Amino acid sequence: MTRPTPRSQDLDPDLVLRAYAMGVFPMAEHRDEASVFWVEPRQRAILPLDGFHLSRSLRKTLTSGRFRVTADAALEQVIALCAESADDRPDTWINPAIERVFGELHRRGFAHSVECWDGEQLVGGLYGLALGRAFFGESMVSRARDASKVAIAALVARLRLGGFTLLDCQFMTDHLASLGAVEVPRETYLSLLSDSLGEGSAGLATGVAVVAGDFGALDAFGASPSGAAPSTVSPPVSGKVIAQLLTQTS
Repeated sequence: MTRPTPRSQDLDPDLVLRAYAMGVFPMAEHRDEASVFWVEPRQRAILPLDGFHLSRSLRKTLTSGRFRVTADAALEQVIALCAESADDRPDTWINPAIERVFGELHRRGFAHSVECWDGEQLVGGLYGLALGRAFFGESMVSRARDASKVAIAALVARLRLGGFTLLDCQFMTDHLASLGAVEVPRETYLSLLSDSLGEGSAGLATGVAVVAGDFGALDAFGASPSGAAPSTVSPPVSGKVIAQLLTQTS
């Protein structure tokens, strides 16, 4: 289901926050399109946070330390990588207006990213929006085998530890289904969304949101021992810690 198309200059942060609070999100027809359209799927893909499927092979990849996993370290790079054309996706729905508004929402504390690095090279990740206890996954990308799976595993561990209750994946794919995602009717999704926003939903109607979930809880969980110098940059989170948390809660 789509809604009227605003011009890109109308895509301001408060408009986007209100849209997500109502279960609607923006997309562009293609990368160079100036305008966006609003989407409200009749069937919504969600990934139950207690139903994530941690396969034996993914657990092995996590515990091997093959990737360095960070959060909010390179959101704009992750979005740019998601927007790049690839062999299996020659075009993308992420246009410059969407990139800009998510950059602003990141600076305001609503948009977040998870990154996977091979050395100093960004090889995968995902980004999305956090409101209340809901996280809306926007896009994920992989330029190395299993990088996107590691990113979403890290996200699920982060959301579980941070008290989130809803992970919205928008549209179902085979990749998401293999990780435990399911489809629910729009009415069911809106009920889940309302529960996740809670009291903050009234404020969202005017563009003022209270973020109840703690996206940084995993960083605190894996923080350096007491006495270490504080840092304003979230440190990488061990894949072994991620696997342990998913094993405990899955």
